[in-house]
Amino acid sequence: MDVPDTMKAQVFYEPEQMTLEEKAVPAIDPEQVLVKVHATGICGSDVAYYFGKSSVGTESGKGPLVLGHELSGIVAKVGALAAEKGGFAVGDPVVVNPVQSDVDSPWTQKGLSNVDLGTVVGVSVDGGFAEYCASHWYWTVKVPQDMNLDIAASAEPLACGLYAVKNLNIEAGQFVTIFGPGPIGIMMVQMAKVYGAGKVLLVGTRDERLDVGKELGADLIANTKDPESPDYVEDLGQFIQDNNDGELSDRTILATSNLGAIKSGVDTAGKASTVVIFGLPGDDDVHSVSGIECMLKDMTIRYSWLAPDTWPEAVDLLHSGKVRVEPIQSYSFALEELGDSLRKVKDREGNAIKPLMKN
Repeated sequence: MDVPDTMKAQVFYEPEQMTLEEKAVPAIDPEQVLVKVHATGICGSDVAYYFGKSSVGTESGKGPLVLGHELSGIVAKVGALAAEKGGFAVGDPVVVNPVQSDVDSPWTQKGLSNVDLGTVVGVSVDGGFAEYCASHWYWTVKVPQDMNLDIAASAEPLACGLYAVKNLNIEAGQFVTIFGPGPIGIMMVQMAKVYGAGKVLLVGTRDERLDVGKELGADLIANTKDPESPDYVEDLGQFIQDNNDGELSDRTILATSNLGAIKSGVDTAGKASTVVIFGLPGDDDVHSVSGIECMLKDMTIRYSWLAPDTWPEAVDLLHSGKVRVEPIQSYSFALEELGDSLRKVKDREGNAIKPLMKN
């Protein structure tokens, strides 16, 4: 595959300052591959970085940096060790695990690379809002030759959501409640069903998002904010009990960082329940629970961070169609239109759930 010397990239400098530039195609070392980017999804963190709501993972908290960490593409160039150790070849379709920790770290070897972060593609080193992106072979995941690369671009958020669902330890037939009908919350609805949930309740505040969740498998939806909604629920605990043989929720995921939702999730979790907090907290957020209530319920509360060792399974869920993301991938846009698409996601314009930049 012929690789040019230069490429187009959106280079972020500081909040709301990003320019489309012609820059050198990344050079790769022997353990890296060069990926010709096919598609890159917009994550909420990209929006936060661009609008100054969260600092990027560089030393200065600013650029120059190419954002974008949810990407799929084709291998365009292979380092010698990437070919030897990883079996990579030019033309391989791949997705990139952006969290590229030290391969030899004891935490990586234990399958917990998420607690020993190294570089993060699109956060601390250049990412996927460009025509090419470099990636370490160990953190580059081959996908089937016949896989749709638009769909593959959602492997990163799906892999993160999958780790949270696995942490729920769902038992067959259990009632599962998912707070937050964002892209990952809607994916979690589908994964909960795959892992044996009986009924899945999706809780949120926006009917259009809840409706997508229902289309993709939620048995029940609840709008807890808008009394005018046809799915408005005033007393969530009672609603769950009415639909779960008088019991509160068996398993609960908080796919949101909203503190009120987290409190509601804990309050509506039942006996011997497990609650997984997935939404990324703010720097000053404190989660408070009633110790005696949680103890008397024999409740397990845990957190879920990133996607250690879930990538091959995530790719299989997408490739098999067990998890569908087409209704979540709201629309596609060109690299030149990135700034406008980031604004649309921030402003919730047109129910933009997971737009894809496509080269």
